[in-house]
Amino acid sequence: MATQPAPDGSSTPFGREEVAAAVLEAASELFAERGPAATSIRQVAAHSKVNHGLVFRHFGTKDKLVGAVLDHLAGRISALVEHEVGGAELEQALMLHTRVVARVILDGYPVGELQSGFPNLDLLLERVRPRFTDDREARLAAANIAGLQLGWYLFRPLLQSAFGLDEVGDDELRAATAAAMAAILDQP
Repeated sequence: MATQPAPDGSSTPFGREEVAAAVLEAASELFAERGPAATSIRQVAAHSKVNHGLVFRHFGTKDKLVGAVLDHLAGRISALVEHEVGGAELEQALMLHTRVVARVILDGYPVGELQSGFPNLDLLLERVRPRFTDDREARLAAANIAGLQLGWYLFRPLLQSAFGLDEVGDDELRAATAAAMAAILDQP
């Protein structure tokens, strides 16, 4: 990848692919931290070390940038799952995507319209579907499992404190969540 030196000595992205990747990474971080409503295109450009005109050129409107970020993060998770990468790297990718989705929803953006696909949720549904004869029941079970996982990603500190579970570690929490998901799948 070719980069050009910036006035401060750091390198700036150069070329379509490098600029787009830098913008997506910067927007992902800023949207997770502040939400898209509180993040300007100029802030994304500054954070990614590109001219704000390039952000518009590559992504168009802010809505399209939000959609591109959602697709980018979902694609990263899909790639990690496909290559059977787990552990901390997958956890970080899931947490970042979850935080961005939450911020996007809270800011009033229509996630279902902006994100072009939901490969990870599609994969979950495909794994759940054989356990049910009724497609609607399979979809509800998959949605409940996703809701359970998203709830823990977003509200873990609150849930642990409110229910006196501060001492529960990651492994115990994963086991309890897996048991709850299995119970959802075993419902008649």
